[in-house]
Amino acid sequence: MKVQADINFQRDLFEAANKMRGSVAPADYKHYVLPLIFLRYLSNKYEQRRMQLEQMVKDPNSDWFTEDEDTQMIIIEDHDQYKAENVFVVPEEAQWSYIMSNAKQPNIKELLDNAMKRIEEENPELEGMLPRIFQGSNLPAENIAGLIEVFSRDIFSARANESVDVLGRTYEYFIGSFASSEGNRGGEFFTPSSIVNLLVAMLEPISGKVFDPACGSGGMFIQSEEYSPRKKALSFYGQENVTTTVRLGKMNVLLHGINAEIRLGDSLLNDQFPDLKADYVIANPPFNQKDWGAERIAKNDPRLIGTVTNSNANYMWMQHFLYHLNDSGTAGFVMANGAMTTNVKEEKEVRQYLIDEGYIDCIVQLPEKLFFTTGIPCCLFFLSKNRDGKGQFRERKDEILFIDARKLGVQVSRKQKALTQEDIDKMSNVYHAFKYEDKLYENFAGFCKVAKIEEVRANDYKLTSGIYVGTEELFEDEVPYEEKMADLTQTLLEHFEESNRLQDIIRKNLEGLI
Repeated sequence: MKVQADINFQRDLFEAANKMRGSVAPADYKHYVLPLIFLRYLSNKYEQRRMQLEQMVKDPNSDWFTEDEDTQMIIIEDHDQYKAENVFVVPEEAQWSYIMSNAKQPNIKELLDNAMKRIEEENPELEGMLPRIFQGSNLPAENIAGLIEVFSRDIFSARANESVDVLGRTYEYFIGSFASSEGNRGGEFFTPSSIVNLLVAMLEPISGKVFDPACGSGGMFIQSEEYSPRKKALSFYGQENVTTTVRLGKMNVLLHGINAEIRLGDSLLNDQFPDLKADYVIANPPFNQKDWGAERIAKNDPRLIGTVTNSNANYMWMQHFLYHLNDSGTAGFVMANGAMTTNVKEEKEVRQYLIDEGYIDCIVQLPEKLFFTTGIPCCLFFLSKNRDGKGQFRERKDEILFIDARKLGVQVSRKQKALTQEDIDKMSNVYHAFKYEDKLYENFAGFCKVAKIEEVRANDYKLTSGIYVGTEELFEDEVPYEEKMADLTQTLLEHFEESNRLQDIIRKNLEGLI
């Protein structure tokens, strides 16, 4: 029940903040709101550490105890005391108490830009993360004051034990809400949480290196860290080619206590991690990219296992993912459905190579309406280099697991579906049973099947799960009467509406003939 309360609280916050948008476009508004949450977070962390030091220097049982007030201040003001605890130093004119007390001043936009500047000056590792965009914006000063008031609520107070955690959850909730309101543009930086949770649950990142070369706002890293039972056992590396999105991602991971190395650049054309070999590659790349620059890929590029085409970047992304796996790594990523069956020569050749060489581990066909960017259903690919039967994994190099999840998911809005935790557990448990030596796997008609490579070749290397899993056995009596009647009634009403629409068209056409 606490989760629901949190959601309601965060939704109220988002609605309050969104009312103050003024003349700023929805797609740009996040670049003003999210840095304010981050500023509040930095200030809280600094203030909490400062209060801790103030108590330590006055506590006779503390190693830092001293009665000399000058020495006390030296300890409290020592920047190393903050950095040792991964806390960024926040100068007085950038602290939230100062911002809040000046929120209604006519120069508040200038004060905010200066606060961002001063924090970066004190903390070079934050360079480029805090934008100085308020003074040049169309946001009215009173709207900015309103935003500051929203994030000055007691729940965010540095004296509230959970304030830092609440700010992290609020930031991520806001990212998702902005993405939802922006539609196609939102999908450029945010992957719906149920998709992230599914990828992470199937990949099981416990320890090692996690790489996301299309990391957006960093959601894959956050969920991976939450999944791992051993905190700080994972290291994170990401790349993103939009400067403002890199900024959002860096803020997001820091808000969740994660130190991820996120670099700016086009992953396919300017790989910033050419030597990285990861235990897990997890990504939602921009799929179906046309004219993406294939001609700029060198013929001897070490990532290539086949030719590339400018008509689509999907299979270049796959080659990129495979290259960055270590000898026992696994990649899980979102892909357009067309990648499962494309007959474009260059793409099909790569798909055949991945199948014949035993790299494709699992294919999941997803329900429609899971993504902001498209109502068209997508799929998940899993490529693995641990299919040879070594370690805890069973030998499965001659097999591919197909999961047809098109019937899963629940409607959460008119245009949006989401996977439930039960759905996620169902799919991840099947995948784990397929992979591990000590688990028992079983085919389920209409949902999952392990197919031999020969069968995939016989189907012209097509990877559509529906081809292999068959049809679920249904008995009429298993469908409740109420459900059947509701479906039939809805269908009948839709036919009535269509009939009325056609009658109106015919009537208008006849009137035009008179």
